[in-house]
Amino acid sequence: MKAALIGAGEESLHTIQKAQELGVYVTALDGNPDAEGLKAADEGLTIDISDEKAVLDALQDRKPDFLITGPIGRYLTTAGAVNDALGLAGISRQAAEYCTDKYLFHKKLQEKNLRNCRCLLIPAEAAPAQAGDLARDFSTLQYPAILKPRYGSGSRGIFFLNNPRELEQALTCIFPENQDTAAPTEDYVLEEAAPGVEYGVDACMDKDRFRMILLRKKLITPPPARQAIGYLSVNPREDETQRLLWERAAAYLTETTALLGLKNCLLHADLMITENSIFAIELSARPSGHNLHNLFTPLATGIDMAEQYIRSQCNMDYTYEPAKTEKLLIHYFNLEQCRIKTIPQASQLRLPQGITLKAWNCRITPGDYMQKVTTGHSLMGRGYFILQSAPPRPSASETTETNLINAAHHILTQFETE
Repeated sequence: MKAALIGAGEESLHTIQKAQELGVYVTALDGNPDAEGLKAADEGLTIDISDEKAVLDALQDRKPDFLITGPIGRYLTTAGAVNDALGLAGISRQAAEYCTDKYLFHKKLQEKNLRNCRCLLIPAEAAPAQAGDLARDFSTLQYPAILKPRYGSGSRGIFFLNNPRELEQALTCIFPENQDTAAPTEDYVLEEAAPGVEYGVDACMDKDRFRMILLRKKLITPPPARQAIGYLSVNPREDETQRLLWERAAAYLTETTALLGLKNCLLHADLMITENSIFAIELSARPSGHNLHNLFTPLATGIDMAEQYIRSQCNMDYTYEPAKTEKLLIHYFNLEQCRIKTIPQASQLRLPQGITLKAWNCRITPGDYMQKVTTGHSLMGRGYFILQSAPPRPSASETTETNLINAAHHILTQFETE
């Protein structure tokens, strides 16, 4: 069997390895000649993946049996175009457009009342002098609100707004009145912020059937950044509350993925959940990054999403059904505005009773200065650690979530800083 991978950054390595272990020949394409996936694949092609024609021309003669995906961003649309042109199972280009274009995504979900908020498009060609006028045009907007690029990820260029004055300031940053300042080169969307607790989802479309693998509760920094610094696994077998939460999220995403026309793909989603509502922040037909789909989810559930997807495309036995869900926390090193003097060794960490260290990958070195955490880029290169909690005793006063969060904070205090 032969597979093609579009976008071959570091986070594609796990998928390439799993394909090769299963005897699949992998052709990887990326515009960066130094992309790690190009070296790891059986064949690496340096091609700009935003150029659909160039990618398709390269793959026409190679005739892959299917595409595999890593945590690709905007140019998931190129994968959709290849699937359409070559008649391969997987996401279509139209469905990829819905996943990567925040405005189209909103409009599509709004058709079925699956995303209830005001969402407005601000095109890049808006004149700089319009910043004040735009702010006045949005006078009926409910706050808090979020202003963000129409395409993109990793909390890049996001403004969290509490009032009209902050909106006008943000619009002035994007559409400056100074004509000597370069005009913005991308569209933005402005939408009312949804209430609730934020969750992440690892899942797949098994042909046209939605299957949820793991629901993850996010630990995030306060506004305006709202950057994820950790994820807690949700175990639907733990209690009735967790089971109902899982079932509500699965039911919502079953309807959402059907509306978007998703089939034969891995996917991830970010949701805001309250007692009475669920709101999709985003959803895309590709696996999650940040060492989630390749490490955290397999540790928590025993399901390696990439491996099972490849097996399904090779007509091998496969399953997306978790036999278990361990109570785990993946946490990133969210130390801020300090210089690192000493770093604890994994073997010397002092851990609370009932907490086990499952993984440790610290890329920080003594002397590094830790900037304020504002985006995924400012945090994820530092590494991560994963903790597991023993099941709570019936008489325990603290929950497993609280125990894990406290343990993570305790680990961070073992860094000596100045």
